[in-house]
Amino acid sequence: MPNIKSAEKRVRIIDKKTAENKAVKSKIATFAKRFKLAVENKDVVASEVAYTEVVSLLDKAASSNVIHKNSADRKKAHYAKMLEDLKKESK
Repeated sequence: MPNIKSAEKRVRIIDKKTAENKAVKSKIATFAKRFKLAVENKDVVASEVAYTEVVSLLDKAASSNVIHKNSADRKKAHYAKMLEDLKKESK
């Protein structure tokens, strides 16, 4: 427990930021799951829509330092490859 007033404030701020970051990461996981499910079901149109949504969320999270930029880029590349493989397979 902090003894100083400013330390108490920092604890409140950290708790708030942690909750915000957790919500963003949870949203990314949800949309990533939707994308992977669409790829699994071999639905090209739904996969493309889900891909744009998850990439947008990853970019926003990386720009606000919720996740590292390289982590976001790595995930985007992985999802792009999944989408391209699905498109090749469906032709």
